[in-house]
Amino acid sequence: MSPRTVLVSGASVAGPTLAYWLERSGVSTTVIERFPELRSGGQSVDLRGAGRTVVQRMGIEDAVRAAGTGETGLQFVDSRGKIKAQFGSDTMDGEGPTAELEILRGDLGKILYDHTRDRTEYVFGDSITGIDDDGDRVRVSFEHSADRDFDIVVLAEGLRSRTRSMVFGDDVSIRDLGMYTSYFTIPRVESDTQWAQWSNAPGSRSVLLRPDNVGTTRATLSFMTDPKGYETLTVDDQKDVLRRTFSDAPFAARALAGLTDTPDFYFESLGQVTMSTWSKGRVVLLGDAGYCASPISGMGTSLATVGAYVLAGEIASHDDHRDAFTAYESIMRPYVDQAQKLASGAPRVANPKTKLGVATMNAVLGLASRIKITSLFGKFASPPSDKIDLPNYAVPIT
Repeated sequence: MSPRTVLVSGASVAGPTLAYWLERSGVSTTVIERFPELRSGGQSVDLRGAGRTVVQRMGIEDAVRAAGTGETGLQFVDSRGKIKAQFGSDTMDGEGPTAELEILRGDLGKILYDHTRDRTEYVFGDSITGIDDDGDRVRVSFEHSADRDFDIVVLAEGLRSRTRSMVFGDDVSIRDLGMYTSYFTIPRVESDTQWAQWSNAPGSRSVLLRPDNVGTTRATLSFMTDPKGYETLTVDDQKDVLRRTFSDAPFAARALAGLTDTPDFYFESLGQVTMSTWSKGRVVLLGDAGYCASPISGMGTSLATVGAYVLAGEIASHDDHRDAFTAYESIMRPYVDQAQKLASGAPRVANPKTKLGVATMNAVLGLASRIKITSLFGKFASPPSDKIDLPNYAVPIT
């Protein structure tokens, strides 16, 4: 018998997208989120290729476009902010480093929430503490709520999902990419434009400043190193790591100055998730929890939205959850494998170690921008976001 109740853990992008399509086929859906409310703001994400197609089929493309950051393109600058190369949003037909649809992650989440909240049960400020799958139903325990039964549980959580470990144990491999990155908001200044600016510093360090649509600037500080366990430090200690690491990088001074009073701060160790299977019994993984490709891939939002669309379509198309999960993985696995094949040398190639390496990279990119050789960007500029034969499910509107 077709599943009639589904619990989704995670209310970022993948979870609400899944809820939208499940509810259209008459599946009662509950989305649980450990944060007390929707997370606003965040960094820019893009919708391109098959991910954009999913958004179009949901009828929210105009809303996404209206909430866009207005980013014009990407400029590569030296340590003093002098432009060395620039690539507009029209580069590679809108599939270059700045996509046609750029939006803050929190704004996209809000749009998805607004289009699902009337038909989907959302529970904020709670998390899963136990999962008991007896083969017929899944009994789920929560930190604050009473136990409940569901036909299917979907874990749309992050790279280091704790709930995934409850079900799959050690059957997960996280490939460390040797890079730490941080995201936070700083005040906009008069010299800021609608261009994003990327500056490299020797020592495999980079600074990225991006415009948003609310009058502030989004900063990203990234650096390469062997694993140090920095992701487990307190926020104050992580900020101190950034201050020490970027103290001699002139272009980072403004971002460092904004660390103290930033209203948001996120720090992570970049990695990729690979698993032998994305489901176990009546529990299935979606998005980063099952197949994180890392921000370096440029495919995170596409994998989240496309994966949600395919999983919902297969659940609605099969009476047996096992058949649905098998079909979901069969369709998505090649797409995920391709997304996780980073450009040769990545992320090192975009983060030169020496002063000469930084100068050479800027010179090559400058030449590429002047004579329009976009192929020099390779996968860095144009992720394989359309490399999937996206099914057109005959989903009823209930």
